[in-house]
Amino acid sequence: MEPYELSITAAAEEIQARRLSPVELVDSVLQRIEQVEPHLGAYVTVAADQARRTAREAEHEAAQGRFRGPLHGIPVGLKDLIDVAGSPTTASSRVRADHRAASDSMVAARLRAAGAIVVGKTHTHEFAYGLTTPQTANAWDRDRVAGGSSGGSAVAVASGAATFALGTDTGGSIRVPAALNGVVGLKPTYGLVPRHGVTSLSWSLDHVGPITRTVEDAALVLAALAGHDPRDPASVAAPAVDYRPPSDPDLTGVRVGVPRTHYFDHVDAEVAAAVHRAVAQLEALGARLVEIDIPMTRYLQATQWGLMVPEATAYHESTLRTVPELYQPDVRILLEAGELMSAGDYLRAQRARTLMRDAWARILEDVDLIAAPTVPTTAVRAGQETVTWPDGRVESVPDAYVRLSSPANITGVPALSVPVGHDSAGMPIGMQLLGRHFGERTLLRVGHAYEGTQSGRALAPVS
Repeated sequence: MEPYELSITAAAEEIQARRLSPVELVDSVLQRIEQVEPHLGAYVTVAADQARRTAREAEHEAAQGRFRGPLHGIPVGLKDLIDVAGSPTTASSRVRADHRAASDSMVAARLRAAGAIVVGKTHTHEFAYGLTTPQTANAWDRDRVAGGSSGGSAVAVASGAATFALGTDTGGSIRVPAALNGVVGLKPTYGLVPRHGVTSLSWSLDHVGPITRTVEDAALVLAALAGHDPRDPASVAAPAVDYRPPSDPDLTGVRVGVPRTHYFDHVDAEVAAAVHRAVAQLEALGARLVEIDIPMTRYLQATQWGLMVPEATAYHESTLRTVPELYQPDVRILLEAGELMSAGDYLRAQRARTLMRDAWARILEDVDLIAAPTVPTTAVRAGQETVTWPDGRVESVPDAYVRLSSPANITGVPALSVPVGHDSAGMPIGMQLLGRHFGERTLLRVGHAYEGTQSGRALAPVS
């Protein structure tokens, strides 16, 4: 096995045992980037020289027995919304072509303090305003979409071009590409991970979180990221938690909600079957399955767009007026549409969100978490604009991809996407676990227990 194939957990063990150096690991990942990047386009910029310098510093610390923790010497790719001092933050847009960050975002600062090594900035759908990341190809099939908007981050992790990555999630943008590329994606509880220094799409829906190869890796990264930051108005001073899941896979006493409504409606048959098999595995581990109904489903899409569109337009107000021609057409149309929404529309969406949040809190009093598909279908062909369901319903690709993920953004609950197999075309399928506010430890425990029932996953077969 090459070093770039290692998970965080495995690489950390090798580094601490002095069988692998941070320099060797970073070199392996950088060589992998050179190999796969021409085919996948996951990165906006690669900071090879800086990464090697930092790796040598990490190796010097390791030689003296000074380890900063499990992320010491581990290569990370950061979505190109996340500021790193002195580096470009372009948001994959011509609008930001000349922008360089003056200081680190809080999440970048915390990762660097934990010993992680930034190898580059990964592509996003322009300003995170989309669900496909068109610059980037799916790690499993170059003719299919990567998913978005954290497509570059998910593809980098799935292909071995990063040991882990950070993404942002406003309507599913960590979980959707994680599911479509066969990796783990965690959207934390709203306010748990600070967003200072991260370009916003919609401030009341935005989250920052990890994309990793295993659930245990996600727990390690979350532990480094979580914590209050007074510069983020939404940041919450939550108690410190040991997120690392227990090795015991016994789920006796855990109540898993299985939706009767919404989450299995208009879902590809192979996706539904794979998720039901995964849920059965949870039951075999001791979990109790409880059928539930998802409330207010007819208002979910309207509420998501009613919050996101005007907030995004407000954020881009100045540049939309001064350099509109620099935006991609799909993003510009959405931003201009936001100017047509009234204050009343926005307030009605806020009211609906409050009702949904309360309704979900009541559901999660009766179950410990909810298990459902992450997305209703696997990765579509590049350029495909719609999905047609067996009953004749036609749905746009963005609406299809956001439909099952947006409830967690509206309500702010944590959500974890875990790979649960492949369809007949070989494309990955994801199961989504959704829990109570600040219930990440339960999600990680259950996801890790499920993961233990599966054989080890290989990286995407990129030649």
